[in-house]
Amino acid sequence: MSPFDPTQRVPLGRSGVSVTRLGLGTAEIAGLYRPVSDDDAVGLVRHAWDAGVRYFDTAPLYGYGNGERRLGLGLRDRDREAFALSTKVGRLLVPRDKVSPEAVVDRQQRDGVDDAFYVGTPPVRPVFDFSRDAVTRSLEESLRRLDLDRVDVAYIHDPDEHWEAAVGGAYPALHALREAGVVRAIGAGMNQAAMLARFAREGDFDVFMLAGRYTLLDQTGLAELLPLCVEKGISVVAAGIMNSGLLADPKPGAMFNYVPAPPQLVDRARRIRDVCARHGVGIRAAAIQFPLAHPAITAIVAGVRSVDHFDDYPRLLREPIPDALWAELRAERLIAPGAPVPTAGAGNG
Repeated sequence: MSPFDPTQRVPLGRSGVSVTRLGLGTAEIAGLYRPVSDDDAVGLVRHAWDAGVRYFDTAPLYGYGNGERRLGLGLRDRDREAFALSTKVGRLLVPRDKVSPEAVVDRQQRDGVDDAFYVGTPPVRPVFDFSRDAVTRSLEESLRRLDLDRVDVAYIHDPDEHWEAAVGGAYPALHALREAGVVRAIGAGMNQAAMLARFAREGDFDVFMLAGRYTLLDQTGLAELLPLCVEKGISVVAAGIMNSGLLADPKPGAMFNYVPAPPQLVDRARRIRDVCARHGVGIRAAAIQFPLAHPAITAIVAGVRSVDHFDDYPRLLREPIPDALWAELRAERLIAPGAPVPTAGAGNG
């Protein structure tokens, strides 16, 4: 039996929303680091659909609206009841000439250059706003870009420096929208585990998107967040499972958390790769399967920009991996002692 079935439908908490084990993220097709054409982006969305993917994730931040717009084009004329879609709140896209001096602008700085993460963006700036009114406005604008009548899941996006505004504004707004049936599931999406654990303790959430903090390289979420989510019935979608590319190809200059990886992390990733190689397994297969072994992890999201890159995910999810590989990684202290691992032939899907 295959380790994981990428098209298996699994529930998000108690929300009634179901997603496929493999979802498609849209940061890459929104022009992360390099330009992507509308045609190529739409082609990838439709290819993922044809492969059985029925969960799609996006956000206003991705390409400053391009991610949502391109995803909507790719899903045009698809059966709306057949798929689940998530987007995010916490940033409004404001025309550059209308950004007020008091606005808290997400400058997306890289090497001292503003807006250097996304290429080919519209003339807007992402402005942090976690207020109740901004949540409603953000979702309305997202629906227009998507050209859809609803989204299924709304995440509070990157509230790292905005806890009070997020918990006092965005969370009650999303809670009310869920009660009204405007969205079916609510959550938060972050690149850290500690604040998500705080949300889990203090709020009523269906799902979290954890980016980069439960991977083959970084199991930060294992100690507190994931057990808490199991206890409370909160699903976790794992994103950034290649840690910005370092796990895909460990070498100097590879990215980690969207910036060049420090040498010690490159060395750790190389050691993981070498263990995989000794067992005849590519590091990408191990990295793709590892998060799904944890009972809190409902799905993974693939952030890719090409059809060939996407096709690796369903193929590698189905690739058998010998138990001895995981045992050696544990013995070498390259994965945490308490981290669950896939079991060969057990039908983890």
